[in-house]
Amino acid sequence: MIAARFAVAMAIGALVPQESMAQQAREAPGTQAAPVRKGGQSPAERINAWTVGLAGGQLEGAPLRLASEIARVVDDGDNAHVLPIVTRGPTENVNSLLYLRGVDMAIINTDVIEEYKAQVPNIQQQITYVLNLFPSELHVFVRPEIQSLDDLRGKKVNFNTLGTAAAYSGPLIFTRLGLDVEKTFIPHPVALEQMRAGTGDMAAVVFITSKPVDAFLKGRWEPGFKFLPVEYDRKFEDYYLPSRLEPADYPNLIPEGGQVTTIAVPTFLAAYNWPRSSDRYRRMARFVDNLFSRMPTLQGPGFDPKWKNVNLASRVPGLERYRAAQEWLDKSGSAQESSLPR
Repeated sequence: MIAARFAVAMAIGALVPQESMAQQAREAPGTQAAPVRKGGQSPAERINAWTVGLAGGQLEGAPLRLASEIARVVDDGDNAHVLPIVTRGPTENVNSLLYLRGVDMAIINTDVIEEYKAQVPNIQQQITYVLNLFPSELHVFVRPEIQSLDDLRGKKVNFNTLGTAAAYSGPLIFTRLGLDVEKTFIPHPVALEQMRAGTGDMAAVVFITSKPVDAFLKGRWEPGFKFLPVEYDRKFEDYYLPSRLEPADYPNLIPEGGQVTTIAVPTFLAAYNWPRSSDRYRRMARFVDNLFSRMPTLQGPGFDPKWKNVNLASRVPGLERYRAAQEWLDKSGSAQESSLPR
């Protein structure tokens, strides 16, 4: 699947100017920005001078919502402008970050990096991280007759539409679990209705998103519909985290005093590793300064609650931190970092 997307990206690149083939070609290393004139700038020069592009995700997803909130807080008129971009989803955001003109950042999941290594061997030198954002919990929701993960073998399991986190990470996780199922990739509302009605032989749906999910929180489900536990062990240590679903998340599905163990896929804000001397690096350094210094605003009222758990100093396994972000943390000192929520 990744190989096909990579081939499409390369084919598209052949039809447009060379600068869109890869981020390196769009701005050659060592290119210096032209001095910004204080007066007499054209509208095009003024609006582009401090604009950065952020590949968010699909309209209904949490990543795009966070990207929009980042843009609102970082905005500083002509001095800083973030352009959130609607994309096909977190998995396609890697293609956007590597090849799409005007994209400086993307919100992606950790396990996407592994499969791209085969197509882009130096991907860990091209992609860095700015911020560890939030975990996306694995939800395996099943019909009453399904009692364990083993019961799903050979059964029909839906992983949402292609391009979503569930459609990418879900099959990877099931492969690690050794579960051979009949995979479908239809919209989750359709699959959930089939499960509810007992039509189409749909045994389970797999969500990978931050809890709680409205479909489970607000939906009415007959007794026996449930989440299956997924144990965190060594096969998930590289890209995943242990997590759990609790009664506070889904009071109609998890009884008081109970919990469902599961795993989570970390979602992070990635940045292309622009050369320090480039204009794009200069823009990103200003973005980082605005974002990090205004984090208390994002963690305050009126913004997504997930911001309250964001820790600027938190690391992303397997990747280097963007240089401007690391320098900001170094300058802020340990006292600043120790005050951040863990």
